[in-house]
Amino acid sequence: MKKLVLIDGSGIAYRAFFALPLLNNDKGVYTNAVYGFTTMLLKIIETEKPTHLLVAFDAGKTTFRHKTYKEYKGTRQKTPPELSEQLPLIRELLDLMGIQHYEKDQYEADDIIGTLSKQAQQKGWTTKVVTGDKDLLQLVDDKVTVSLTRKGITDMDDYDAAKVFERYEIEPIRIIDLKGFMGDSSDNIPGVPGVGEKTAIKLLKQFGSLEAVFEDLEAVSGKKLKEKLEANQDQAVMSKQLATIDIHAPVDIELDRLTYQQTFSQELSELFKELEFSSLLNRIGFEETIAGESQEIEVKSEVLTTIEDSLLLKESALTVEILEENYHYAEILGFGLANEKGCYFVPKDVAFSSERFKSWLQDETTRKIVYDRKRDRVALKWQGLELKGVHFDITLASYLIDPSESNHDLAAIAKRRDIKYVYSDEAFYGKGAKQQIPDEDKLADHVARKAKAMLELEPLLAEELEENHQSSLFYELEMPLADVLGEMEFKGVDISETTLKDMGVELNDKLIQLEKHIHALAGTEFNINSPKQLGEILFEKMNLPVIKKTKTGYSTSADVLEKLQGHHEIIDKILEYRQLGKLNSTYIEGLLKVIHPKTGKIHTLYRQALTQTGRLSSTDPNLQNIPIRLEEGRKIRKAFIPSKKDWMMFAADYSQIELRVLAHIAEDENLIKAFKEDMDIHTKTAMDVFGVAEGEVTSLMRRHAKAVNFGIVYGISDYGLSQSLGITRKEAGEFIEKYLDSYPGVRRYMTEIVQQAKHDGYVTTLLHRRRYLPEITSRNFNRRSFAERTAMNTPIQGSAADIIKLAMVSMAERLKEEQLEANMLLQVHDELIFEAPKHEIDRLKIIVPEVMENAKALKVPLKVEASYGQTWYDAK
Repeated sequence: MKKLVLIDGSGIAYRAFFALPLLNNDKGVYTNAVYGFTTMLLKIIETEKPTHLLVAFDAGKTTFRHKTYKEYKGTRQKTPPELSEQLPLIRELLDLMGIQHYEKDQYEADDIIGTLSKQAQQKGWTTKVVTGDKDLLQLVDDKVTVSLTRKGITDMDDYDAAKVFERYEIEPIRIIDLKGFMGDSSDNIPGVPGVGEKTAIKLLKQFGSLEAVFEDLEAVSGKKLKEKLEANQDQAVMSKQLATIDIHAPVDIELDRLTYQQTFSQELSELFKELEFSSLLNRIGFEETIAGESQEIEVKSEVLTTIEDSLLLKESALTVEILEENYHYAEILGFGLANEKGCYFVPKDVAFSSERFKSWLQDETTRKIVYDRKRDRVALKWQGLELKGVHFDITLASYLIDPSESNHDLAAIAKRRDIKYVYSDEAFYGKGAKQQIPDEDKLADHVARKAKAMLELEPLLAEELEENHQSSLFYELEMPLADVLGEMEFKGVDISETTLKDMGVELNDKLIQLEKHIHALAGTEFNINSPKQLGEILFEKMNLPVIKKTKTGYSTSADVLEKLQGHHEIIDKILEYRQLGKLNSTYIEGLLKVIHPKTGKIHTLYRQALTQTGRLSSTDPNLQNIPIRLEEGRKIRKAFIPSKKDWMMFAADYSQIELRVLAHIAEDENLIKAFKEDMDIHTKTAMDVFGVAEGEVTSLMRRHAKAVNFGIVYGISDYGLSQSLGITRKEAGEFIEKYLDSYPGVRRYMTEIVQQAKHDGYVTTLLHRRRYLPEITSRNFNRRSFAERTAMNTPIQGSAADIIKLAMVSMAERLKEEQLEANMLLQVHDELIFEAPKHEIDRLKIIVPEVMENAKALKVPLKVEASYGQTWYDAK
């Protein structure tokens, strides 16, 4: 039996977009509609197992129905650009899944679906229609069923003729008569004013059809109803016509061409990876295969049992082989060595027992090429050894040359330059539960290959850096910064276990009190952490409006609860309960788990080659992400303390650095003037946009101005701004226009930087950090729009990141020059955290702002705010 599934692509994409919060991947590409659509699609394929499949899309705004009624769908708001950008991506995804999609000029997806469902019926096929639009229920018959999405995306109600009759008490074909009477506000179909669903159904049960009602108006009971019908007969007939799906549309695609065979390609898995759909990647069961070509290329190497001076040359590639990602806990498996003499593997026992080798490692005069300077230095410091003389870092060079590359594994870097004899660590060691260390012969071969590849890569990468004018960025900033970060990581930051545990007790007490309060408000005890029980309480017992349903019941997700705020006091208490619960589990308990057993400190990892803007990222644990909006979250910083008695914590923070960089790059006179006069920039923006004096700026005006100030260079749209501020899209659009009128230099910058990116193919920061934008000229709207937003943002965010990196390198040098005991401990976005003896605080109050404010000369002054206290909390 042939089974055809027809999907209303436009409708499902629209519902997916609004059902899920705005999501984007690390490149800034919006993905919520794509994710929701794909989730639905996979579920349909799994449950329906179609032999034939088509996704139908609306072709445009104008259809043949507009000839009948030009106001058809006239009340619909313009599609948000965040959704429009995702539609080409959905089509690309369908292509990679081998699923046909189709649209027809002047016709809607409904008409395509209606026509094909009737053609399939004539062939004796069964058809399943998937949509969010009740209009398609008119297609239901003995061979056609319709699945209607509920509030979410993956939960659906199946309608056959019996289910339609159960719900509406009319036959499916009479749905068009129903719409003729009651109209449809979403499509701007007028119907008969004052006639709702209940009255329309009553009329149809009595008379059978819309036409029959008007043929026998005298039989209609109720004077007012009769008058309404009589006055709006033409409008009702037209409304039925508008609601009627054309089942004879000129669809030029044959049913037999819609065959579907479930296959998931390498290209599809790559798209899922790019979009960061890891759960969906697992769902399709795709396992990446590893090519064995690298293992087939022979590389001569030698395992050293003793180390002769003749092998330790002035220039060599050095591999410090570590399996664990967190090198603060890592075991060194051995060393790879490659130079003009040959390729070698040095077992760890041989290396650590050789004074010659250890002396060479710590010799500043020998030039060493390494894979990851920071990682190698820190791993050796844990062994009591200093790594000196590092001349080149393969990872950092690759990252600067193209930060858009997500894979800076040595094998990937080598393969991109046609070096194919080295294979990845994942391929060699395995991953997860399958990870293991092979025997020494295989290990030696793998490590020696890596060292040889590094030796070969260094001149190639150095030449690329020079061609890109990035040599200075590499040698004078990123390389010395790796040492600064390594020192910070190794030193770690002291943390009070007692304080954390006390906070945990305090949070638990608050959670118990909140639980009692919530139970009192609900009038019964239940498990607040159970979505099923919570849903029953909120939506059945307390009769709060249902926002979204899932296959397991009512949705009680954060976005649902936020929409219910104001309906009942219990909602705020549940949200607070969840926030405090997360603080306790993620940050209190989470931090206690990662205190290093040897030092009693927290040793984070700074990812220097991760973000495309150049910003540093902190992991294991992420100390840049400790929540500070809630006071309970801010208090977690109280646990971060100096490592010595009578020392203090000192914090210094750049004030509005990205907006200052924008003023410099855009050369906007109004912005420059405001910063030079040390005005509050958000107040100044509010004054300009609202046309009021400084004293008339309200807190709401300033909040709106702040949202635009920080959002404008990220390419924020009227939809995005309306969502963040809770205003209409029209108001948001007017606000953005007024902003750009007030700051013409910013408008000019936004236009010119996009044009420059289209010409050059990339944008740069003030220090020549590049970001390539190959999709800036793409015909794919989604990819082009993202590239344009990136072109606007990268020079600003990237330059701000460069400036604080410059400050960190200069600060480390200054502390040495001044022979201070103070230590730089943490970097949190635009903030640096130090610890220092009390007697050095007055000196830090002078030199830290001085160094940070002079890290890079701009057309506006950089401003730093500094503070100090007994803990990190007190220092802010």
